[in-house]
Amino acid sequence: MRRLRHDWNRDCRIAAFVLCLTPGPDMMFVVAMGGRGGPTTGMMAALGVAFGALAHAVAAALGLSALFTSLPTLYHVLRWIGAAYLLYLAVKAFRDRSSLGGDEVAATGSPVPGRVRAFRQGAVTNLLNPKVIFFNVAFLPQFVNPALGHAVGQLLVLGLTLVLVGLVVDASVGLISGRLSSLLRRSRRVARGLNVFSGTVFAGLATRLAVGSD
Repeated sequence: MRRLRHDWNRDCRIAAFVLCLTPGPDMMFVVAMGGRGGPTTGMMAALGVAFGALAHAVAAALGLSALFTSLPTLYHVLRWIGAAYLLYLAVKAFRDRSSLGGDEVAATGSPVPGRVRAFRQGAVTNLLNPKVIFFNVAFLPQFVNPALGHAVGQLLVLGLTLVLVGLVVDASVGLISGRLSSLLRRSRRVARGLNVFSGTVFAGLATRLAVGSD
């Protein structure tokens, strides 16, 4: 039994590590947020994404996510709401004319763009993505070993592993992209280009969520 549990834990860690290193919508979102607001904003966005992922993992473990497989309408409603929210973030980024990221503004004593807002936007973006729900429903049960018992506990352990590994990866990505943007935003032209890049990422994610059928 101990050997079986050891193998299960190893498989969980490997799966989580591989999945979290694969660039996806969450990572691109964190890159865009770090590019707009600096390293702290990028890390707060990663925390928000992790919070949303944790909520999805708990829902999957408790069987709540299975509702979406039996209620297709609910899936499409959530998908369109999520796409609309990402499009809203894209419009805000395109209209942003600021030349300094949040961390530089903080250093000057001026009001800081909400880092709590970055957390909230990361959480909402993840929570409103029904594809994350279907991923949890399809992926997590594959690692449940009936011989170990406590299926809900196994699902929670795997879900928490994915969240923690994903947080480390996304926070690192947000920190790096934020530091680079902090240097580049000294130029107003480059700053404007970063805002356009962020808006393009948000718009692309919105389109992907709206038209994607897989």
